[in-house]
Amino acid sequence: MNFRTDLAVEAVAPHHLKEEDVCQQTQKIGTLTLHRIRILTARGEAAVGKPRGRYVTATLPSLTDHEQDLSAHAAAIGKELKAMLPPEGTVLVVGLGNRTVTPDALGPATAELVLATRHIRGEFARTAGLTDLRPTAVIVPGVLGQTGTESSETVRGVCREIHPAAVIVIDALAAGEVNRLGRTVQLCDSGIAPGSGVGNDRRPLNREVLGVPVIGIGVPTVVDAVMDGCEAPIMMTPREVDVMISRAARLLALSIHVALQPAYSPTELMEVARGI
Repeated sequence: MNFRTDLAVEAVAPHHLKEEDVCQQTQKIGTLTLHRIRILTARGEAAVGKPRGRYVTATLPSLTDHEQDLSAHAAAIGKELKAMLPPEGTVLVVGLGNRTVTPDALGPATAELVLATRHIRGEFARTAGLTDLRPTAVIVPGVLGQTGTESSETVRGVCREIHPAAVIVIDALAAGEVNRLGRTVQLCDSGIAPGSGVGNDRRPLNREVLGVPVIGIGVPTVVDAVMDGCEAPIMMTPREVDVMISRAARLLALSIHVALQPAYSPTELMEVARGI
């Protein structure tokens, strides 16, 4: 029986792949482990089941509210995110998911903590000393069942209006292993398929669809499992999923601020966004 996973690190694990097809590197930074994967060829795509690109998996002891650990993990993840982004230009941050379904609420919960800055410019920016803020727009497009529009349609329309240099898409993911829930962050430069984490794949958000680099970032919130009497796997999530989503949203928001606004305190920016 095949279990779903959105994590490249899990998809790569069962295969013996040549380095010219899939390149891998592991680095330990404090209590965080980074596993970097590059899928380089069509053979690599076919073996792993994921498009060519860079995938970074950050494995943590656990998601936490401890400020020192949170800041250290956000600094490392933010650095990896920044390396995937163009050095300048407006960035559109998109929080995918359904606010009313807790395991799928990661995108909206994170987006609420990311400070939109695209409108802070001109004389106001100069007098406030904020001229070095990177222009950032933030949207939560909702889900098809609520809005009647695909997330990709909404995001593509916004991209046509604001012409971002890149898009960061946040979504809940699915893992193949229970011990990755609440302990893993994945970044990739190949985009993301909305709803994949809850088994409801929609039209992808990637460079081909939007015309600009698309960075996917997410945390696994669900895992497939087998129960007696069920022919197909069922989707399971931890009992404390609400706490996990809250902590994951804070970590991702801080990481995004580290990548986009290096001259400012990511914690202060998050608190400003929370208070708006």
